[in-house]
Amino acid sequence: MEELIQFQNSLLKNLQKGWKRYLYGHLYEDERLLGIKGLRGVGKTTLLLQFLDEYIVSNGKGLYVTAEHPFFYQQSIFDLASLWSSYGGSLLMIDEVHRYPNWSRELKLIYDGIPSLKVVFTSSSALDLYKGEADLSRRLAVQVMEGMSFREFLSLHYQITVSTFSLGEILQQPQAVTEQLTNQIKSPILPLFKDYLNFGYFPFTSVGSKERVPHRLIQIINTVLESDLAAVQGYSAANVFKIKQLLGIIAQTVPFEPNISKIAEKMHLGRQTVNIFLKHLGDAKILSLLFEEVRGISLLQKPGKIYLENPNFLYAFESSPNLGTVRETFFMNQLRNSGHLVSLSKMGDFLVDEKFIFEIGGRNKDDNQIKGLEKAFLALDDMEVGFGNKIPLWVFGFLY
Repeated sequence: MEELIQFQNSLLKNLQKGWKRYLYGHLYEDERLLGIKGLRGVGKTTLLLQFLDEYIVSNGKGLYVTAEHPFFYQQSIFDLASLWSSYGGSLLMIDEVHRYPNWSRELKLIYDGIPSLKVVFTSSSALDLYKGEADLSRRLAVQVMEGMSFREFLSLHYQITVSTFSLGEILQQPQAVTEQLTNQIKSPILPLFKDYLNFGYFPFTSVGSKERVPHRLIQIINTVLESDLAAVQGYSAANVFKIKQLLGIIAQTVPFEPNISKIAEKMHLGRQTVNIFLKHLGDAKILSLLFEEVRGISLLQKPGKIYLENPNFLYAFESSPNLGTVRETFFMNQLRNSGHLVSLSKMGDFLVDEKFIFEIGGRNKDDNQIKGLEKAFLALDDMEVGFGNKIPLWVFGFLY
């Protein structure tokens, strides 16, 4: 126990305490068992430590551990929970729980057997927290932590603090919203937006060399494939190699319109295996799969288009990616991250919440594709202020 407390104190001593991610103020603090999922690098560990720091300041007894700590070579999570509870501990925070075998079974035991102990844990995006060995569905609350919005990027990198806006507010009053934001931000918005698209999705990019960001993003992707998917899905080295091949094919031509039969033939895999690999890459938040329907999607249903999950990944694979793809990737990412349903549209690029049609483009794009359609909008890059159904693309970065 002593080494765990020393480890925790060392982390808290070096903790960045000021700036916090959007999820911090919305955590389900009253839940006895809370799981936080998210892509590597989005700040889940920092979130846990910031919450723990304030909990201790408020005279609570909390403990942070990572499931990879050598303590668990000989002791179980349940053993630690029992010991910490006997010391009067009321909060246990477990980082990277997917690294621990039988995690769901032991969390169930803790929930049922130690009701005085609250447990908050993090996991890979690839992990379905409700499908562990033990049934946690009636015990577990889950929240997803996404990468940074454009709004958060401005706050972290430039100390520019502005409020969020709902999609309804943006669509109903595009001119008022964009004028308010540009007046508050004061600096020219478009160069800042270009920076965000290039390197602004992950909090760690606020320190260190920007030239190193693509390398670090490739490291994140490799770790998700080689470590997280191996741990969560039990992938062998051969499977990981095949998934890397599949990702390489997709990254060359995003947005990718998949021909599953051709991919399967080229990779010497079955069609069902290709579909499963795509599903796992989507769950892991490496890819974003776009379907014509948004409800009742089956495991083996072929996506209509495939994108990388965020614009920064595009710049990691290619120094000058297709600008149209960057714009579409940003739009879909920010809408989905803020809880909106995004699907393929037969008339425009995207259908949002099954009612709004969006066409994405540069400032000179016309509305021929959506002319005469109700609830249809142009989301346009390289413009600062919106009017009518023409809305600056960057403003969708203020949804969360």
